[in-house]
Amino acid sequence: MKIVLLERVEKVGSAGDQVEVADGYARNFLIPTRKAVAATSANMKSLNHLVRQNAEREEKLRRAAEMTAGRIAELHCVIARRAGEQDRLFGAVTNQDICAALAAQGLEMDRRKIVLQEPIKALGSYTIPIRLHPEVVGELRLTVEREEG
Repeated sequence: MKIVLLERVEKVGSAGDQVEVADGYARNFLIPTRKAVAATSANMKSLNHLVRQNAEREEKLRRAAEMTAGRIAELHCVIARRAGEQDRLFGAVTNQDICAALAAQGLEMDRRKIVLQEPIKALGSYTIPIRLHPEVVGELRLTVEREEG
């Protein structure tokens, strides 16, 4: 059966692809879960319209992400933490801490967008990548200082 995918389906294709799949797979899974529609001329016409709208929406989101990345590049966050003798932190700086530091500077951010391979456990300066959009990654300058007191 020929279908048009409405979203990415593992091992089948991505949104907008016209593919041939088994009749049962299309009728029992893809179409009822709204992952695909039958490849009729009416569905193709409405799908083309949806694809254009999605492309415009995606472009707006990408431009907004680029503007936010520019704002992030101008920021310099400082986080103070208690540290031991060899500049090792008691605890760690996580993406939640970085998110709170950004919020204190007026930039609300979802913590899942902050890409840390592992929590920061030492004093120093770091460049933190923030994935704002699949095509746009902002870089935040972060300094972890010793807390006085």
